[in-house]
Amino acid sequence: MKIDKKTVENIAHLARLEFTEEEKLELTDSLSKILDWVDKLSEINTEGVEPLIHMSEETNVLREDIPQNTLSHSDALDNAPKKDSDYFRVPKFLG
Repeated sequence: MKIDKKTVENIAHLARLEFTEEEKLELTDSLSKILDWVDKLSEINTEGVEPLIHMSEETNVLREDIPQNTLSHSDALDNAPKKDSDYFRVPKFLG
């Protein structure tokens, strides 16, 4: 498929990009090569080929998600910049 300068200008307008005349010529050539390559892919016989969902059969090995208390209430309050008995003190942000 051939891309012309007008198509590149239209794409540039839609993408809100500005190109010099030299860059437009380069893009015209590059986009034409890309579309020619994609057209070549359509020539490949894919009859009976299953579509890929993942590129490999590898799966992530994750640990069991077990809820647990890793920080006690008193330890958390010890690290607080301001506290009031059993609560964190935070600046007032509602009017």
